[in-house]
Amino acid sequence: MLRNLLMVAIAGSLVGCGDSEVGDVSLGLFTTKDIKIDSLKDPVVTGVTCHISSVEADLDFSDPSDSSIACRQTGDITAQMIEEIDKSSSGEIVFKKSKSVFFKNMKVRRIYDKQSQTLMYVSYSTKESSGSYKHSLSTVPLWNSKAYGLVKSDD
Repeated sequence: MLRNLLMVAIAGSLVGCGDSEVGDVSLGLFTTKDIKIDSLKDPVVTGVTCHISSVEADLDFSDPSDSSIACRQTGDITAQMIEEIDKSSSGEIVFKKSKSVFFKNMKVRRIYDKQSQTLMYVSYSTKESSGSYKHSLSTVPLWNSKAYGLVKSDD
């Protein structure tokens, strides 16, 4: 029974692993926890790259909920790209990674702030931890991009 649970935990820790991992920082000799850094290119606004760091605990059933995100313009952002995104106040999920065998996920959601012409990327955990849903925010202003001032208003 214990062996089966361990196998499920190991399999669950592999969900979400892949080509997006660009960094792996050990937290020391006497821990099974590492900081993993993923690089995510926005699938629609391809001129934006986000780097997300989170702790992974190799032998635990669940990873810690903390994460950090930094997003930057790394290529062209066009008005057509911005026209194609979900502009609702809840935006849309652009990245998801399993953090537990018990249905905890880390998600990154893109939200457009039309007032300031800024893309907001929020990284968050789907399970409450220590009385809080852990989250982190990064923004990418459209200023100086090909999309600035050209996006049609929904007003």
